[in-house]
Amino acid sequence: MQNFDYQTPTRLIFGKGVIEKLPSVMSQFGKKILLTYGGGSIKKIGLYQKVHELLKGYDIVELSDIQPNPKYDPSVLDGVRLCKEHKVDVILAVGGGSVLDCSKAIAAGACYDGDPWDLISYKVKAQAALPIVDIITLAATGSEYDTFGVISRTETNDKIGYGDRLLYPVCSFLDPTYTFTVNKKQTAAGIADAMNHVMEQYFTEDTTLLNDGFCESMLRSLMVNGRKCLENPEDYTARAEMMLACTYGCNGILALGNSPSGWPCHGIEHALSAYYDITHGWGLAIITPRWMKHILNEHTLPRFVKYGINVFGIDASLDQWEIANKAIEETYKFFESIGIPMHLREVGIDESRVGEMAHHIAVNEGLDQAYAPLTEQDITEIITASL
Repeated sequence: MQNFDYQTPTRLIFGKGVIEKLPSVMSQFGKKILLTYGGGSIKKIGLYQKVHELLKGYDIVELSDIQPNPKYDPSVLDGVRLCKEHKVDVILAVGGGSVLDCSKAIAAGACYDGDPWDLISYKVKAQAALPIVDIITLAATGSEYDTFGVISRTETNDKIGYGDRLLYPVCSFLDPTYTFTVNKKQTAAGIADAMNHVMEQYFTEDTTLLNDGFCESMLRSLMVNGRKCLENPEDYTARAEMMLACTYGCNGILALGNSPSGWPCHGIEHALSAYYDITHGWGLAIITPRWMKHILNEHTLPRFVKYGINVFGIDASLDQWEIANKAIEETYKFFESIGIPMHLREVGIDESRVGEMAHHIAVNEGLDQAYAPLTEQDITEIITASL
């Protein structure tokens, strides 16, 4: 088991109606709030109005229209400008992971005098950040319980996972009823995203029985409850368990003591959605089984065998290679069964920029250090196989 140093300061307030505690939480941080949100779904479900009702008397500045795959320009830059102009005390992010990711970059940029991209690109280490409170309306990214956000810069085709210990939300409100109206496409994308977060931490060199059990049960939970959410969007029990699984999926607790992963599927997908702005969870679902097939060899075989037996219940008496290949096939079939298009051509990506993207990934993502190291040629082959 590897050494680790782990701490999360985030307070989780989970369950139906917990938003009533919002005033007592926000009162700790001052009266000037930057309210961040996306395309307006929070208005359709009445959450926008509820927030304003609960925070009557606060000075609220708004940043709306934050997109999936949140953009440095305009969203991060506009948010930083608003924070500085209005001397904002705290950011309240209401929406899904993209809104919260963008808010994290804003929180750091608001306390920095230079170009916020210096922080996102790790050129400069943040020395301070505004506190962040969030109300999550989409179960997927786990950003409500971790220190990371992903920001896209369109003009350079960069999509960077930016993390800093200063960027843990101070408090996250998790009410599963706010996910009832999430459509099937986004629900399925959230399932795939969370599952891949778990897989990225499961397929590593040095693991423990404890962490393997966490990961395997979480994958089973996401598949079972994800299906239930798609069949009955207002199944509170299924929505609640899915939301909690997504929250746990990406904050590092599943990998404590494990060797680093390298997060290769995320590294590849970040380029795909930076170049083509596709749905992140869809991109991960398409790439993951092709990555699995590409790295299956004598060294990785035992890991795939364990995955197949403990996650999909494949007969342990079968030949090991048969188990491993069945496990990869079952992964593909599950994503396909929840309505995700399983070829890149279906989401608008063809072969024209494969080489360019593979080079970008090889240079910027460090996947030669992953569990199964990937060269530029390997990356090219995985993307090509996904077409």
